[in-house]
Amino acid sequence: MRFSRRIFVSVGGCYLCCQGAVKGLGSAFELAGSVGEMPKSSPGLTYPVADTGQERFFDNFEEIDRPEIGDAFFGQDAHFRGNLPSYQDNGDGTVTDLVTGLMWEKGYRVVSWEEARRAADSCRLAGFDDWRLPTIKELYSLVLFSGVDPSGPDMSRVPEGARPFIHPVFDFQYGSNGPRIIDTQLLSCTLRRFRGQPFVYGLNVADGRIKSYPVIERGGSAKKFTVRFVRGNPDYGKNRFVDNGDGTITDLATGLMWEKGDSGKGMTWSEALEWAQQKNRSKHLGYSDWRLPDAKELQSIVDYLRPQEEPGAPAIADVFHCTPIINEAGRKDYPYFWTSTTHESVRRGGADAVYLCFGEGLGYFAPMGAPREPIDIHGPGAQRSDPKTGDPKAFPRGRGPQGDVVRIFNFVRLVRTVDAANPGNGPG
Repeated sequence: MRFSRRIFVSVGGCYLCCQGAVKGLGSAFELAGSVGEMPKSSPGLTYPVADTGQERFFDNFEEIDRPEIGDAFFGQDAHFRGNLPSYQDNGDGTVTDLVTGLMWEKGYRVVSWEEARRAADSCRLAGFDDWRLPTIKELYSLVLFSGVDPSGPDMSRVPEGARPFIHPVFDFQYGSNGPRIIDTQLLSCTLRRFRGQPFVYGLNVADGRIKSYPVIERGGSAKKFTVRFVRGNPDYGKNRFVDNGDGTITDLATGLMWEKGDSGKGMTWSEALEWAQQKNRSKHLGYSDWRLPDAKELQSIVDYLRPQEEPGAPAIADVFHCTPIINEAGRKDYPYFWTSTTHESVRRGGADAVYLCFGEGLGYFAPMGAPREPIDIHGPGAQRSDPKTGDPKAFPRGRGPQGDVVRIFNFVRLVRTVDAANPGNGPG
């Protein structure tokens, strides 16, 4: 491998809160991969990315048998085993993540942003005094895509087949911080300003998505969140990018190598999987083990700080190239990028896949009764889901409670594993 001397350190996990710019406001569990394997977190990695926990295979609509190399739908999330999620319940109200090195509260509280900040300062759980609100990258280490989204017309009851997007070692309750069953939004310290107001990123472990939420709701009351504090591994979420000078970027913190560029065009989910296979057949940039990243891998390179410091910039370090687009509002923007991860739901089965926003997180929203228009309601770095196939014109006002813009033809940035202790991260 050929390295240049350009090393880029990106701390994209926390904005405003963590920097203080806004004031007043015993037993181990294993999932995913293969049963009985110990976690494969590699020594020396400061930002090991835990596996998503997705073990089943899907086509554009439903579960299928395992595809093989050369088949349609080969290269999706369940083909690759990463660092298997592994947790230790310490028996004192805390849970240690044996992959990331983070220690979490087993339980939670339901409080506002301001109340959470004060509670973190005074928390002395298990005798530790260094508890903090997690960044959105720390929070996302907990998400598991073995979950099944319960969303549907009736948000008052949990439908059969729903599963939380978090490991059962943690306390969980549907609707813990709101009237709907999907109101289980874990609070982070990662903030952005939207239309002059503070918004905070949260991870919804009921429906498996990231978005930003207003700190103060429309009526003027403080929004309540489900809050779980964290401690340990202060380097988690901090990238260490090296430009290799050959069209690739290595992150020394995660052990992942990325394309410096992207696909330059949008495609359906199945086309994205095939794109990776085509690139491997041609030994793209000298390698034949590229893959579509899973949801956690792709989120690891999101820079939540950059769009705040450089308005109009994509949510990714400037060592990467990100193709600009014109979005649905007619503004210069940056694409949604596919992951290899299916977003399973009770209502739609396996018809959707996860994407990350590297530009605006658009929704056709009607603020204060105004006409619906595409606005950046979710924020750069939001994680949502799109239909794997279809016609975007069938969704002229998006879908979901906030009219998520539906593109279907999303971009691709390929990844491969370079960490010597976990070579190839090959098909499991």
